[in-house]
Amino acid sequence: MEKLYPLKFKKVFKEKIWGGRSFSEKLNMKLPTDKLYGESWEVSPHRNGMSLVENGGLKGKTLEELFLTYKGKFVGEKIYSKYGGKFPLLIKYLDINDRLSVQVHPNDDYTLRVEGEFGKSESWYILEASEDAKLIMGLKSGITSEIFAQKTKNKDFENLFNVISIKKGDFINITPGLIHASLEGSVLICEVQQNSDTTYRIYDFDRLVDGKLRDLHLDKAMEVIDYENTPQISTDETRKNMEVDGGSKQEITRSKYFNIDKLLLDESYHDLDNDSFMIYSILAGGGSITCDGLVYPIKKGDTWYIPPKLEVAVEGKVEILKTFL
Repeated sequence: MEKLYPLKFKKVFKEKIWGGRSFSEKLNMKLPTDKLYGESWEVSPHRNGMSLVENGGLKGKTLEELFLTYKGKFVGEKIYSKYGGKFPLLIKYLDINDRLSVQVHPNDDYTLRVEGEFGKSESWYILEASEDAKLIMGLKSGITSEIFAQKTKNKDFENLFNVISIKKGDFINITPGLIHASLEGSVLICEVQQNSDTTYRIYDFDRLVDGKLRDLHLDKAMEVIDYENTPQISTDETRKNMEVDGGSKQEITRSKYFNIDKLLLDESYHDLDNDSFMIYSILAGGGSITCDGLVYPIKKGDTWYIPPKLEVAVEGKVEILKTFL
């Protein structure tokens, strides 16, 4: 059996009507055509965009194959025993240049029962945002299920939603039941989420795709909306910087679904003997990862999967979003 090492997966690009070209222009990605792309699936065990290894001796293997073959050695023994036969996370980049439909995600209990997969708790780290960027995050205070049902039945979406402005460095935790969308401006996002592709669309601004309105899922949405849910938001100014060897660290979130840190490094940084896998999303800068005497160059826009129990050293001036369980 091949020894595990830092893995880089082939990106899975998704064309979207609200997409753009920022993956190429801002994240060093080579896009396959001149069309608009809204998502790059970076680490994905999902059938709708399965990751393939593109480096080393395991090149060509799917993430699912590795998970089923290596089991606890691939994710961590405790994590494997908790999640059984299903890898828990999905990592993406989003390039949003038009209005993302008003939508909501269900929780585990509902989605496992109705859709046969995990629920969808997700988070957005804002890499870039235009000055006019605004998001819908939750409902205005006082909007009850009765008010919401009546207004949406009449296709009246005025004065329903809580609208926020965002900027580079903001982090938003979008828990199940929270209505959300993009409203104005353009946004580039690193998204960490549960391994799920279930989204219920509430309103799509009456836009046409190939001459038709996109499907809505109001009945299911009404069953999963949490009317009291509000977004959990942090900024570079509100998060505490902690010194680590080689730079500093911000603890961005700790939850039952995923943990995220931001590393700001300018010297050698060591991650050792971790019980969980780690995913490094390279947000800025560049350098290298050294593991077992081998050197892996890293640059902005890369995503690296570090199996548990590996000792890695990061060299260079680099900003990393580190996801782990």
